[in-house]
Amino acid sequence: MTGPDKNLTMEQVTNHIFPVWTYSYLAVLLPVFLLTDWLRYKPVILIQCCNLFLTTAMLLWLQSVGAMQAVQFTYGMVTACEVAYFSYIYSVVDLKFYLKATSFCRASQLIGYTAGSVAGQILLSLELMSYYYILVFTLVLISISSVAALFLPMPSSSMFFHQNKKSENRRDLNQVEDCSMKGKAAKADCDSVGVDVEMSENKRQDSQEQNGIKSGFSVTMLQLWLDFRCCFSSTDMLIWSVWWAMATCGYNQTVNYVQALWETVGQSKNDTLYNGGVEAVSNLFGAASAYSVGFSQVYWSRWGELAISSLSAFSSAALFIMVYISNIWVCYGGYIVFKSLYMLLITIAMFQIAAGLSVERYALVFGVNTFVALVLQTILTSIVVDSRGLGLDIITQFIIYASYFCLIALIFFARGVYTLYLQRATRKEPQSNTSHSDGEQIYIHSVKL
Repeated sequence: MTGPDKNLTMEQVTNHIFPVWTYSYLAVLLPVFLLTDWLRYKPVILIQCCNLFLTTAMLLWLQSVGAMQAVQFTYGMVTACEVAYFSYIYSVVDLKFYLKATSFCRASQLIGYTAGSVAGQILLSLELMSYYYILVFTLVLISISSVAALFLPMPSSSMFFHQNKKSENRRDLNQVEDCSMKGKAAKADCDSVGVDVEMSENKRQDSQEQNGIKSGFSVTMLQLWLDFRCCFSSTDMLIWSVWWAMATCGYNQTVNYVQALWETVGQSKNDTLYNGGVEAVSNLFGAASAYSVGFSQVYWSRWGELAISSLSAFSSAALFIMVYISNIWVCYGGYIVFKSLYMLLITIAMFQIAAGLSVERYALVFGVNTFVALVLQTILTSIVVDSRGLGLDIITQFIIYASYFCLIALIFFARGVYTLYLQRATRKEPQSNTSHSDGEQIYIHSVKL
């Protein structure tokens, strides 16, 4: 955008164009989430392909600031429609293959990101293609993927709107069972959820007997509300979700605007940049760090919050180093460290959240956390980035992002220390009760003697 093809300034790109993506993503996420389930996934995947084609075509042939803002809007539609792909996979495979399906989906994403980054870097570094022809090649790839999407089988059911009776009964039973495992702190809420499920089932049956027609939308909204209450009735679930939303907000802002930082520090007009290679390496390092979590022996329920605090502090330090050491290679290294740490931490959070959830509720928690992250990101963008707000330069923006992760580290350090204190107090209390009981038994025995 800042090159001779578009001839836009860095201020226009950063403060006028990029914020549109955040606003459009937030605006369409909730409608797309409901539409995805109602249309049973495949049509939304095709809509995503069309929007991605339109995004690339406008980026290729249009030039004005307004046109580039339209590009960001259509790209917001693309990212919002990503939920359809993962939901579709779960709808067409059996329950016992969910883990493999998830790993295959993430592997395919990693391969796509890495292959695209490496290919783009090689084509530009060896001067085999210009940006223009790389976008033309991208249009060809999108067209092929769109044709492939046409041959996907159409699911007969979905998670919420289109359910058979068997799956509905299983969901209601799982809701009560899952809630009963959340502990004494959430017992009252879980009991009320169980009652609500039973009442909602009775009301649904009465409605069918009287009218013969079931209102799918109202039943779905009720089920979503009951699932929401059940998921977030646990304090641990709430804490990990808060971190997920806060960290994802900061991560998205960093990834979205790091290209502008590299342009400011590296000055691509004078030096050769290796942004594509760095993206490929960061994806591989991030995947490796996330994969390593499965082999760790850390008791995350006890030490997870302190680990998140420490690694968030390292993330903050990496961002500060990227800003204050004006060297493009240091920026590259700091970005790789930052992205790897986020992938590691988000894997830990996903593991903690998914431990006691069914697949349907995991999709709901994922959607809620993503929505909250986008709300935070929209607030941050409107204040820090948008020209109608402060409209800060890219260096100052990254100082704020680094401070933001420092704040996350402090919050979870305090929470981690408090959790350790409660766990130690809980262990000491049974010991004191045991010693007191033993003393009473000795006294009674001596009196009998």
